[in-house]
Amino acid sequence: MADENLTTATATATATAVPSLPELPTEPPISSHLPPPQNQETPYSPPPPPASLTEEEQETPLSPPPTATTTTTLGDVIEQPEKPTSNEPTTKTPEPMPSFKEESNQIKDLSTSEQKSLEDFKTLIQEAITNQDFTFLQKSDQPISEISIWGIPILKDERTDVVLLKFLRARDFKVKDSFTMLKDTLQWRKTFDIESLLEEDFGDDLEKVVFNHGFDKEGHPICYNVYGEFQDKDLYKKMFSDDEKRLRFLRWRIQFLERSIRNLDFSPGGVNTIFQVNDLKNSPGPAKRELRLATGQALQLLQDNYPEFVAKQVFINAPWWYLAFYTMISPFMTQRTKSKFVFASTGRTPETLFKYVSPEHVPIQYGGLSVDYCDCNPEFTIDDLASLVTVKPATKQTVEIIVNEKCIFVWELRVVGWEVSYSAEYVPNNESHYAIIIQKAKKMTQTDEPVICHSFKISELGKILLTIDNPTSKKKTLIYRFKVNPLAE
Repeated sequence: MADENLTTATATATATAVPSLPELPTEPPISSHLPPPQNQETPYSPPPPPASLTEEEQETPLSPPPTATTTTTLGDVIEQPEKPTSNEPTTKTPEPMPSFKEESNQIKDLSTSEQKSLEDFKTLIQEAITNQDFTFLQKSDQPISEISIWGIPILKDERTDVVLLKFLRARDFKVKDSFTMLKDTLQWRKTFDIESLLEEDFGDDLEKVVFNHGFDKEGHPICYNVYGEFQDKDLYKKMFSDDEKRLRFLRWRIQFLERSIRNLDFSPGGVNTIFQVNDLKNSPGPAKRELRLATGQALQLLQDNYPEFVAKQVFINAPWWYLAFYTMISPFMTQRTKSKFVFASTGRTPETLFKYVSPEHVPIQYGGLSVDYCDCNPEFTIDDLASLVTVKPATKQTVEIIVNEKCIFVWELRVVGWEVSYSAEYVPNNESHYAIIIQKAKKMTQTDEPVICHSFKISELGKILLTIDNPTSKKKTLIYRFKVNPLAE
């Protein structure tokens, strides 16, 4: 993300850049006020983002360009799917089910029958330990006195409840079935040598295929699975060309999951599930037998040995054949499972993700503001909140930020997909002083930097005006955030 060159000029308070198109209806400014500073050590935070669209809200067709001022919400951002531009068959994006709500792991929130199942499960485990039914876990001649899984000793503290409830829910609270599943999982973990696996070095070939980045609005860590990376023929061959390589890939995937799980909070009120984003853009099709075998084996192992670890499954850039496959198998899935699945319509990845993830946590390549931690973006991190604004078709939208102190004012913004004009100016409170053009109106296209960053030295109180001119027939999403740095002494 490169900083824009600042264009600073003096002008009268009423001077503006002349647009190349006829004047468009203008939305009223959206004001963001900086409160008077309490002390110099406390940085200012931008206003919290507007409330997001709930999953139950329905989409409506695009309306004609507005002719009057209206209140905008995140729902206005969402566009209709683009018409197909290829000869591929069209498959309707699956309708979202009512949103999955995670069950509580607090004992007080369990039903009487669920509490009894949990207690019976614990009793069964204690009896098995006493009767030495877990001898396959022995590392020496010493008898087994306790068992653990994912780094959590079972029956030792309240984290036990969270672990055991995962197995119970996976087996509909049938205690004997849940115990069998737990025992089989412990046996598999011993055979697969999970503890040694955690220390293995698999290199960094797959760091762009599966990676963790940010958290959703409920605090779940987000895991991205980018299947299009397997279009790289060398990588594909290195991972899947024979049984030995496929086993290595499988061990790497299990290692990644194990490490992610051990970062979860297994306390009854903590976050103990993962938000998954599956990017299917350019993913190899069903004809890739080797990948099909490897992913099928991985899915089976995850299903058998990692119960109830997914909070939400979001699918983006799904090809027609994947949607067709999902449509075919969905009648055989439970409502609970389907309620965890979300499919983004073509071209609407950012809008879909923003329902669940704040834009400061969404990677740049998916429409957000987040970059890897590096020197390329020292000003902002995921801790700096961003705001979303809808820019209606054929309108201008101005964000007004009141500045209450002398400072270095820093901001960054993007409009998803651009194809708009952007300008910025500073207007002093003293009407006899000139307004300062920070950025002349500049047309931004999809080939420009996705995110732009500006800074401006403010020596007298006033306001920053950020203006987006949207001449298109589509709604646009403006994302922005800002901070104040003190002036050097």
